[in-house]
Amino acid sequence: MRRPTDLRPALAATTPLLSVLVATALLLTACGTERAGAGSTGAGTAASQEGTQTDDPGKDGVRIISLTLPSASPSPTRSRSVSAEGLTTGSDADSGVSAGYEVTNEGTEPLTYSIVFTFKSGDGGAVTNQTETVRDVGPGQTVQGTVRAGELPPTAPRVTQAEVLEVTKVPAGEAPAEPGTCPTSGIRISTDEGNAAMGLRVVGLHLDNCGTRAYTVEGYPLLELLDEDLEPVDGVEILDGSGEITTGAGPDEPPRPVTLEPGESATAGLVWRNTTEFGTPVNVPHVRVRAKEGADPVTVTPHLDLGTTGKLGVRPWEKAER
Repeated sequence: MRRPTDLRPALAATTPLLSVLVATALLLTACGTERAGAGSTGAGTAASQEGTQTDDPGKDGVRIISLTLPSASPSPTRSRSVSAEGLTTGSDADSGVSAGYEVTNEGTEPLTYSIVFTFKSGDGGAVTNQTETVRDVGPGQTVQGTVRAGELPPTAPRVTQAEVLEVTKVPAGEAPAEPGTCPTSGIRISTDEGNAAMGLRVVGLHLDNCGTRAYTVEGYPLLELLDEDLEPVDGVEILDGSGEITTGAGPDEPPRPVTLEPGESATAGLVWRNTTEFGTPVNVPHVRVRAKEGADPVTVTPHLDLGTTGKLGVRPWEKAER
């Protein structure tokens, strides 16, 4: 009588091979899922999200091309995305809401865009706004990116749509430097959000010496007022000092040489009243600023609402206190 063949040695011999095959299959599956999530530059494709295409006419060459919404009750997850600038954005507690967008430069020179996106609920109310900067878009070029809504409070209404709220564009070579970077000129110019009281408006200009050598300015910054098409704005008188406009903002310091060592800063000020009487109100979205004669221009976007006064006061450079 033949005894049944003992299969245990054969199984034992094949077990390592089976283990390797199973492990390899699991690894390939995991890698494929990671590529699908991390490689997407539009709305995400994770299983817990719903991606939809949109038919957005856009604004000034910028439009929403897709919207990604989380499933019914997502838990905060760590997320990463690649923006149009090739930079990683996102937060550790991301809401999972994002919008894919594209920017098309229909002009004749490279432009840098500052774009305000608004994420809205079903009733049309704004849930949150996010701002993206897209740099160096060449003439005729289209670039795509992703903007995330970020972390939202638990009580926030469900986001159902996204829109382009505001687009500001300046010549790429005149765009303010990115935070934490220093232009080849060694100086960085920016504006603050300003303040307002009883019709008086004041916006600060900031000059930072981020270079390696001392930099000297004297007197007043040189300004050109530009409209939305970056063309000169007529009918506005630029004054040295603010005395003709108000005494409520304090006296002007007399112009004097200001030498900035590396790491030091100076400030100046734009002062005006936006009162409206007879005539057409003047709006100045862009101001081209030169720290002094011969300096490289930087175009900032303080959005000056000058009313009908037709005057803008400029305060001289002063060294900022540390």
